[in-house]
Amino acid sequence: MIDKKRIKGKNIAITGATKGIGRAAALLLSELGANLLIGSRTLQHSVNTSAELNTKKVEANLDVTDEASIKNFLISGLDELGSIDALINCAGYGNFESAFELSTEDFDRMISVNLRGTFLTCKHFGNHMIESKSGKILNIISIAGSNALAGCAGYSASKFGALGLSRVLQMEMRGTGVQLTSVLPGAVNTEFWDHMNQVPDRSKMIPPETIAEHLVYLLCQPDGATVDEVTIMPPMGVL
Repeated sequence: MIDKKRIKGKNIAITGATKGIGRAAALLLSELGANLLIGSRTLQHSVNTSAELNTKKVEANLDVTDEASIKNFLISGLDELGSIDALINCAGYGNFESAFELSTEDFDRMISVNLRGTFLTCKHFGNHMIESKSGKILNIISIAGSNALAGCAGYSASKFGALGLSRVLQMEMRGTGVQLTSVLPGAVNTEFWDHMNQVPDRSKMIPPETIAEHLVYLLCQPDGATVDEVTIMPPMGVL
């Protein structure tokens, strides 16, 4: 059950906030009264999302592969909101091809966005939260981060890495007041699939709004325990 009192007035940062899971989470959190720091690679897209939000929000250009961009993103949020209570890492990139067909450029991009981006955002936002002795980080990984799937060479490599990194961060933040949860969804019906040549039946995938509700539920968890990992699957399986 979502406890609205644990969300209202909280300052929550979202990467990849203009599409898919990030956008759905931003809209739901706004309805629940959270203040938002939303980031995307293109400010225009961020502003378009921001226009639909009803609460205080800060929007900023964000490239999660660029450390200076992440620092500026955090600073802009702290300047306007004063603190950050939670971070939802939704920024991601995927191209589903076998290891023998995948271009080196696409492989590097997936590692850079999905792994390096997770490291940099967790590092800088995590340091702020550790200083504050409070905070929650939700890393959107993927079922491809715990299961080897044919045709996911670069994507799985980056997501396995992001999951391993998240597990290390959990250990290093024990006792600091900061909780990190890895969220491993199966197939979600988002724009992620738009450029794929062969796509499973998207009507059987998880709606992004459903994932958003799960994320808010995780943000509402009471103190005294932490949820390290959650797997969220479509009714018919991975797809």
